[in-house]
Amino acid sequence: MRRPKGVIEINPMLAGLIFLLILGLILGVFTAKPKGIVIWHWMADRQAVLESLADMYFNETGTKVKFVLVSPSEKYANKIRFASTLGRLPDIYGMLGGVWEFSRFINSGYAVELSEYLDADGGQWRDEFLNGVIAENEFRPGNEQNVTPGIYGISIDVNNIQMVYNKKLFKQAGLDPEEPPRTWGEFIECGRKLKEAGIPAFVSGWGELWMIDCFADIYAWNLMGQDQIMRTIKGDISYTGHDWVRVLKLFEEMKNAGMLVDGITAMDNKRAEEIFANSQAAMAFNGSWCVNVYREMNPSLDYGVFMPPRLSGEYPMKIWGGVGAPFIVNAKSKNKKEAIDFLKWLTAEEQQVYLSRTTCNLPVNKRAIFSVPSKLKEFADDMGSVVHPKVFTMVENSKVREEFDRGAQAVINGQETPEDVTKSVKKIKSIVGRYRYIGSN
Repeated sequence: MRRPKGVIEINPMLAGLIFLLILGLILGVFTAKPKGIVIWHWMADRQAVLESLADMYFNETGTKVKFVLVSPSEKYANKIRFASTLGRLPDIYGMLGGVWEFSRFINSGYAVELSEYLDADGGQWRDEFLNGVIAENEFRPGNEQNVTPGIYGISIDVNNIQMVYNKKLFKQAGLDPEEPPRTWGEFIECGRKLKEAGIPAFVSGWGELWMIDCFADIYAWNLMGQDQIMRTIKGDISYTGHDWVRVLKLFEEMKNAGMLVDGITAMDNKRAEEIFANSQAAMAFNGSWCVNVYREMNPSLDYGVFMPPRLSGEYPMKIWGGVGAPFIVNAKSKNKKEAIDFLKWLTAEEQQVYLSRTTCNLPVNKRAIFSVPSKLKEFADDMGSVVHPKVFTMVENSKVREEFDRGAQAVINGQETPEDVTKSVKKIKSIVGRYRYIGSN
C-alpha cells in the first residue's frame, strides 16, 4: 500500500519513547516539588506550635516550612558552629551565644542584612514591632566586632523580669491577696509576716550570678538613675559610695527579715521555679517565661505579678527585659526570599497572637501585645519600664560585675558586710576596670 504524500512514517519504538517523554514532562509540571525552607532551633517547648504554624503557612502560600529541633541548647549551639564550618547551615537558624559569636556568623557570610526589607513599602514590616525590638539585633557603626552596620536577626518574642506572688499563701499570712507590696518597706514587712506565719517568703535563682545581678541593677537604677551608673562604669564615681553600699544593704535587709529561702545563693533558677510553683515560697523574682513554666508545673497555681517594690522616689523603677534569641536568614541560602517572606508572616499580628496564646511568651508585634493571655498581660503591661541594653554606650568590665554579684551572695550568707564588698569591688576595678564601649547589643 502506497503511503500518502506528506505523511511521515514513525518507528513504533520511537513513538513510544516520545510519548513517555511528553507524559513525563506533563507529570513533572503537575508534581513539581513545592518550594520549601528549613529552620533549625532549640526550643523544645514550642516545636508542636511551630509545626502547626508551618502547616498554616503551607496552606496559605504553598511553601513548605520544616522546623528541625535540636535540643538541649548546648547541643544546638555546637551543631550550628560545626555546620557553619562545613557551609551547611539551613535557610533560617536561631542564634545562641553572645554578640561576638553572632558577629562571627555574620562576618562569615551566614546572615542577611535585613534593613532594606524592614524599610520596604514605607517601613511596613519595621512598624510591626514593639519599640526597641529591632535595635537589639542591630550592629551600629564603629562596632568592635567589625560587622558592617545593619540588622541581622528577627526575634519572635520578648520578655521582662518582675516579681510574682502566691495569692493563697498571702491570704494564709493575713495579707491582702490583691494588694502586693508597692514599696521596699512594705516588701520587707510582708516578708516578716510571711515568716511569722511559717511561710517561706522569697525565692529566686540567685545561685546564677546574672539573676542576682539583675536584681541589684534594678535598684541601682532606682537609686542613681542612668547617668550615675554610667559615671560609675567610667570610674568617675566609686563603688564605695553610699548608693552602691545601699544596693548591697537590700540583700542584708532581706536576710535579716528572715524572708529568703534556705540555700538561695546556691540555687539555680529552675529549682527556684519548682519551689514557687509548688507553693513552697510566697514570692519570687522571675521572668515572663515563668508563665509557661508554672502552667506546666502546677496549672492550678493562683498567683499575681507585680513590679519590684520602689525604694526611692527620685528615679523610676526599671526592669530588665529584651528580646528572645533571633532567627537569622542564611545569606548563602538559595531560598532567601522565601525565608524572609516567612519571617514577615511569622511576626505579623495574627501569628504573634497565636504564638503568645499557645506558648505563653510575650509577642514582638505591638498590636498582638493587647491579645496575650491574662496572666501574661500582667507582664506585658510593664513593657514600658523595660531597660534595653541600647541605653548604655558602654558596659562594665565582667570581672567587676562578678565581684559585685558574688559579694551580694556573701552578704546574704553573712560572710561579708556591704561596705567590705564595695571595697573589694573598687580594688578589682582599679586593676581590671577598663569598661568596654558597646558597638552592638
